[in-house]
Amino acid sequence: MSNKLESESFSLIDSKTRIFHLNLSELWQYKDLIYYFVKRDFVSFYKQTILGPLWYLVQPIVSSVVLFVVFTKIAKLPTGTVPPFLFYLSGNILWMYFAENLNRTSDTFIVNSSIFGKVYFPRLTVPISTTLSGLISFFIQYALFLSVYAYYYFQNQVPFFTVWIFLTPFAVLYLALISFSFGIMISSLTTKYRDLRFILRFGIQLWMFASPIAYSIQQVPKHYLSIYMLNPITPVIEGFRFIYFQNTLLTLDDLLCNFIINGTVLVLSILLFNRVEKSFMDTV
Repeated sequence: MSNKLESESFSLIDSKTRIFHLNLSELWQYKDLIYYFVKRDFVSFYKQTILGPLWYLVQPIVSSVVLFVVFTKIAKLPTGTVPPFLFYLSGNILWMYFAENLNRTSDTFIVNSSIFGKVYFPRLTVPISTTLSGLISFFIQYALFLSVYAYYYFQNQVPFFTVWIFLTPFAVLYLALISFSFGIMISSLTTKYRDLRFILRFGIQLWMFASPIAYSIQQVPKHYLSIYMLNPITPVIEGFRFIYFQNTLLTLDDLLCNFIINGTVLVLSILLFNRVEKSFMDTV
């Protein structure tokens, strides 16, 4: 009997988690669960739809057309040397991923409360899988962006790719980390303050217009530019456009400041998440 017990493996669940605790080895042990959640999220999005995964292409195309009509044809806002539709598309695919992931991760505790109350697994697996599943749709839209870029290249309206293109994965992963950080922070707060869910929906709409999605950063007055760069995702969008269009007002100081801001948010969000996950069932 004792030999049998010795051969079995046990997991100790300790409620006395350190203030800042990120058990990467435990998360790796649950990689199959993360994979399951990613597959579930991706399939459930287009299940029982007519267009299926094509919806991932329809959304950025329609949104970019609307922005093109409103801001280029009606408002007459310039986009510099970049073709307007391509300019809007580059911002749209980044923004859609950021906004969607932020919305979904912010509901981590509330949407999954029934599961969390029945079985133990690292709670971070849920927002991590949400972030990863969103990357699938992003890269489908990114392929669309490359196709449109190729069209304008053969029309001699944009330059050929440079070595900067190899920075694309880093820019995308950085954006994923930002949305993940803000998402789990808001998710932790909404367990007690439900009004934040409604504020977030409205706030994301305002956030879009405070970001260089529908207009060029060159339209921002210079005396407001330093404040404008404090927007956590502005340097990411500008950096992405620099990779392909080589035209930006972004500086190294802006990037450094952005890293500090988003790094601080990440640490605080994990601190808050670790604290809330131990007692959220009492408030959800």
